Parts: sequence; structure tokens; C-alpha cells
Amino acid sequence: MKDFDHLMSVWQGQPKPDQLSVDEVLKQVKKGIRSITTKLYWTIVAMVVIAAFAFIVTFFLAFKSTVTTVGILIVLVTMLMYLSLILRHYHILSKQDATLNPTEYLHSLKEYQKSRSKVIGWFYYIYILMISAGLAMYFVEVLEHSSLAFKIVTYSSIAIWFLFTTFYLKPRMFKNEEEKLNLMIDRLVRLQEQFD
Repeated sequence: MKDFDHLMSVWQGQPKPDQLSVDEVLKQVKKGIRSITTKLYWTIVAMVVIAAFAFIVTFFLAFKSTVTTVGILIVLVTMLMYLSLILRHYHILSKQDATLNPTEYLHSLKEYQKSRSKVIGWFYYIYILMISAGLAMYFVEVLEHSSLAFKIVTYSSIAIWFLFTTFYLKPRMFKNEEEKLNLMIDRLVRLQEQFD
């Protein structure tokens, strides 16, 4: 009986799992989503401005070579594809309110995360490849009268920039966003388990 009493006191002395405050979790999730949607919003604004600039350059500046025009059109189409993807993600994140139906919201966040990681994985490389090809075609005419050294520096700079963004910047940016999403999903899952 003494062992049973000792075992019972040890069991009762175990720390109880933290109970999450519903208001606090929902406030943190809203703050995290607002952070992501704000970033997406400003990306949308920047992409619209850049796409408008590319449109003006394409249709209002006279180029001798069709290769240059095709290069700008490739860049423009690629940016519009990326813009539509970002708009879709922005709409998914901003259309629901976590306080109305947390279970449905959790499901939509999980679907968004799955979709985003799959699409971003392959789309980013296509995006970089098409932008690179478009810029290379654009610079054929623009750098036509430049020295060979300047052409090498320009093309090398573009190549270095795209390698930097692809292999250094992209993984860090998307990892940061992925961690934020994982944290929000984890909090909502723990909150849901608390009530089950």
C-alpha cells in the first residue's frame, strides 16, 4: 500500500499539460496570418508596378529586333503568372476568419500549406528560368553596341543574382514562412485537441 501511495503522489505531481487560451491562440494566429498577407499584399503591389513598367516598355518603345520584344513579353507573361499565383494565395489566406470556425480554418491552412509548398517548389524554378531567358533575349539588342567586357559583366551579374536568389535567398524566405505556418497550425491543432 505504501508503494501505491508513493506511485499515486508521483503521478499527481506530474505537470499538467499547458491549457491554451483560445483568445490568445486566435490572436497569435491572426497576427501571423496578417504578417503573411501583408507581405503578399506588398508583393502584389510591386508586381503590378513592375508588370505595368514592362508593358509600357514592350508596347511603347521601338525595338529593332523581335528577339528583344519576345524577351520582354516572356518576362511580362512570367510576372503575370506569378502575380496570379500570389493573388490566389492572398485570397486563400485573407478570405476566412479564424474566430468564426477554427476547425475549418485549420483545414484551409493545412491545404494552403500543402498547395504552397508543392507549387512554390516547381514554379519558382520555372519562374527563374523564364525570367532569365527573357532578360537574356532583351539584352541582346540593348547591349548590342557595348563592349565585350561590359556584356560579360552584365550577363555574369544577372547569372550571379539568379543563382543567389535561387539557392540562397529562396530557401531562407520560404523556410521562414513555412515555420510561421507550422507554428500557427500547431497552435490550432493543440487548441482543437484541448477541446476534443
